[in-house]
Amino acid sequence: MRHWRTQLWQWYNRKKTHISTTQIIAVVFAVIILLGALLLMTPAATRDAMGATFREALFTATSATCVTGLTLVDTWTKWSAFGQVVILCLIEIGGLGFMSAASAVIFMLRRRISMKQRLVMAQAMSVSDINNVIHLQKLVLSGSLIIQGVGALILTIRFAFEFPLVKAIRWGIFHSVSAFCNAGFDIMGSMEPGVSILHYNRDPIVCLTLMALVVLGGLGFFVWEEVARLRKFRKFSIYTRLVLIVTGTLLAVGLIAFSAFEWNNPDTIGHMSVGEKLLAAGFQSVTVRTAGFASIDQARLTDASKAFSVVLMLIGGSSGSTAGGMKTVTAFVMILFLWSRARGREHVTVFKRTIADSQILDAMTISMIMIGLAVFGGIYICVTSGFSFLDGLYEAASAIATVGLSSGGTANLSVSSQYLIILYMYFGRVGVLTISLSLLMGSRVQERFRYAETKLMIG
Repeated sequence: MRHWRTQLWQWYNRKKTHISTTQIIAVVFAVIILLGALLLMTPAATRDAMGATFREALFTATSATCVTGLTLVDTWTKWSAFGQVVILCLIEIGGLGFMSAASAVIFMLRRRISMKQRLVMAQAMSVSDINNVIHLQKLVLSGSLIIQGVGALILTIRFAFEFPLVKAIRWGIFHSVSAFCNAGFDIMGSMEPGVSILHYNRDPIVCLTLMALVVLGGLGFFVWEEVARLRKFRKFSIYTRLVLIVTGTLLAVGLIAFSAFEWNNPDTIGHMSVGEKLLAAGFQSVTVRTAGFASIDQARLTDASKAFSVVLMLIGGSSGSTAGGMKTVTAFVMILFLWSRARGREHVTVFKRTIADSQILDAMTISMIMIGLAVFGGIYICVTSGFSFLDGLYEAASAIATVGLSSGGTANLSVSSQYLIILYMYFGRVGVLTISLSLLMGSRVQERFRYAETKLMIG
């Protein structure tokens, strides 16, 4: 009997597989989501003390942890103060990464950080420099705390003119964290359930503060570190320069496009003054790229605005940030590649540097996966929920790019479509992250042989 047990133990040890850091990230995110869902199912988490259904709790926990913002129920109306705190904690953990929370505890306890922890920390922030990761992590924690604190203070002062101080502080903190983490959750349902920030779409203090928080959160932690350390544009790395240029360009193009598409639309901004129209169009340009706050009714946008919004959603923010999407530089590399090939050039260059073919293939892989899943999701929602294809595509792109905007109402989706959205939100935050990190860290399958090449007719 002892010999049999020994053989079994030896077989088990041979079969054990090494868990990669990307797998750790995926598993930990899933565990956090399930724990959040269990907490939201407790009677203390809902206003009626009846608890939430598993589907409502799982959907909300996934949306919060994956910093998306899509909801089946209004956050203020459904969830109690305890439930809202749970959601806010999930947003913070999901936005900054679970390793940020873990490293904060390690820093406070003055414990030594192992090489394995450094590797997970680096991958969670989408950086490859393990040596500098501790400094970067401290910058992320301190910088995030300062930015969210300033945002909360500004919003609290603004809301204090309308509400009691306690409520103003509560609203200020919640919306500052939600905006910086690009989550899009709001607790303004006490004014009117499900309208997001429509009541403040003419308020420059609220809108501009939220816009600033969203943009800062979506730039990426690596960009923060370089800007804080080097301070001069010409000294920045090519990646940081591209992030700043592409982000600024997308914001400007979005402002112009939404102004043109909605200028005379009476259901959105047509009845506003010129300044208010520009503010609303600028806010839409910012929020549609992964923030999820709605200052205008998304269901009443023109078809041109919805289609353009889908494009901006899929692009998203920048790598290593709180934002989702295929990422700004990835989309820019794709455009550069298409432009170079259309001109008959073999290599893609930017700022007098050549982009490696492997990185171009990585960009194409991520982009095609995102676009393909969004189209499939749009078709599935169209068939199962009775949405138009454009509204279904809007919903699917919003989920997979972790945006959080809806033009048809997420609660109106069929049950199967809601579970598809849950999978899309998880993949948009965790799946794209792990794929990107695998490519970044060079975790590629080693091919043992290669077939002879063939020629095909292309085009």
